[in-house]
Amino acid sequence: MGRLLVIGTDPALRGALEASHHLSDHTVEGCNGPFEAMRILRSRAIDVVVTDPATSAAEDLALVQELYQARPGVRAIVLATALTNRDVIAALRNHVYACFTRPIDYEEVAGMARAAMEDGDWRDGIEVTSGLPYWITLRVSCRLITADRLTRFMTEYSGNIPSADRDLLMTAFREMLLNAMEHGAGFDPEKVIEVTAAQTERAIVFHFRDPGSGFDRSELTHAAPSPDPADVMKTAIERAAKGVRPGGFGMLIVRQIVDELVYNEQGNEVLLIKHLK
Repeated sequence: MGRLLVIGTDPALRGALEASHHLSDHTVEGCNGPFEAMRILRSRAIDVVVTDPATSAAEDLALVQELYQARPGVRAIVLATALTNRDVIAALRNHVYACFTRPIDYEEVAGMARAAMEDGDWRDGIEVTSGLPYWITLRVSCRLITADRLTRFMTEYSGNIPSADRDLLMTAFREMLLNAMEHGAGFDPEKVIEVTAAQTERAIVFHFRDPGSGFDRSELTHAAPSPDPADVMKTAIERAAKGVRPGGFGMLIVRQIVDELVYNEQGNEVLLIKHLK
């Protein structure tokens, strides 16, 4: 059983986390502010801390450093009114587990908190190798929870995109990241994927590079050859027989969401390009 500490006086947040099925086997307690949170962490073990959504990102990131000093093993989930790209990079570099800004889906927070409690290898999951507001490059361990965490960070990093378009773009991002982890690294947690996100005035570009040998797309039988429902269903059956994810559906979704999908010759690098209106 894990222990979750919620900072702040928002009864809706704490009530939603207490009621969530994700946390039914864990203890959820609250405190009024950062000083009380520090006192609690110094007196007993806390697995996950959720920050006050009413405080700024700068306040939360400063608090996270104090939390880690008081209790090095604690995971921090930052809820903030807003996050800049610099804030997202700072959160990644300071080993924040996940970030959320308004409007906040409390059930998603609860699911991430549960994952944090069960994740023993999280600190080495995401490494920033280059961090600028318009260009960030990361080394990412090949684990499903790391894919979920990175998708959450990239959601905030793409905060200048309208929410409906951003949600679709993040669906494409996650699918391509999972493809790289599955086909390029076999979900081996010892292997890493290199991910770059770059923003210009006219487009957002995601680049994925996996450690695999690549593939010949002309011989690829596990991706649907066309959007025809019969082709997609046939592909899904073939993939199920091989014990892999129904990627035909995923790739069709990606192609419909992004404006350009470009592979390198070897087949182990791919660009997703979304033009901004």
